[in-house]
Amino acid sequence: MNEPVHSGVTPPPKATRTNDPARTMAGILEVATKEFAEKGLSGARIDAIADATRTSKRMIYYYYGSKEALYVAVLEDSYRRMREIEAALHLENLAPEAALRRLVEFTFDHHCGNEDFIRLVMNENIERGVYLAQSKSIQELNVPAIAAIQELYDRGVAQAVFRAGLDATDIHASISALTFFTVSNQHTFGLIFKDAPNRSEAIAARRANITEMVVRFVLA
Repeated sequence: MNEPVHSGVTPPPKATRTNDPARTMAGILEVATKEFAEKGLSGARIDAIADATRTSKRMIYYYYGSKEALYVAVLEDSYRRMREIEAALHLENLAPEAALRRLVEFTFDHHCGNEDFIRLVMNENIERGVYLAQSKSIQELNVPAIAAIQELYDRGVAQAVFRAGLDATDIHASISALTFFTVSNQHTFGLIFKDAPNRSEAIAARRANITEMVVRFVLA
């Protein structure tokens, strides 16, 4: 059941710890990310977020409007942070094969180091992408991500390093699928196959294998 949205233009209550709205909103987003990642949209509670941030439900509703709008803001923030770090890789400055290896390694490291992001994506798939579809900014954030892969792929084809006829979005999907699984299925896979997914040696080996699989698939 959706939690009610406070209507009207009542000014926000004074924060208990800070009068800096940007800092308050950042704190709310940080806690909300964990709440939604752990419990999904339906299970998350605004009361829990308010308690953890030492604010109030009223203040959260003032800044974000509703529980659903806060959830969308969490999705946007999570994708934005990933794409910002990805852009800082400056793949255009690397040779095509080195750039592709760096991208795969970054994606693997990001997913392994940000389990909340993986859970959020899994939860949003349970929601059938309804809330992600409401965010224009998330869709726009992914445009340069595909463009970067297209640019490095085109350079590789032009230099006869990569084979022609591949699709940049499909390359992105393959990278995402291989790296995502390592985190999303770590518990079930580990239990079924008696694996130890958290061992540093196993993770390092998996990282190297995934990188090699993607690169060999694209190489001419």
